Amino acid sequence: MKRGTTRVALKAPGILPFLVSIILALAVLFARYFGAQVPLMTGEAPQFYGLLAAYVILLLGCIMRGL
Repeated sequence: MKRGTTRVALKAPGILPFLVSIILALAVLFARYFGAQVPLMTGEAPQFYGLLAAYVILLLGCIMRGL
């Protein structure tokens, strides 16, 4: 490794970001495939953004320390 370069270290996400992302992803999937009435998740665009938010939360939980 060259001097002055840093490596990105991933870690397991904390329990809170993991649970939030799983709950959000499951809410979107239930609204999409089982017809559940989840507030703010009616329509294809809000479902896409909800699923995107779930994975961004999970990604941030893996990258950032202390979450």
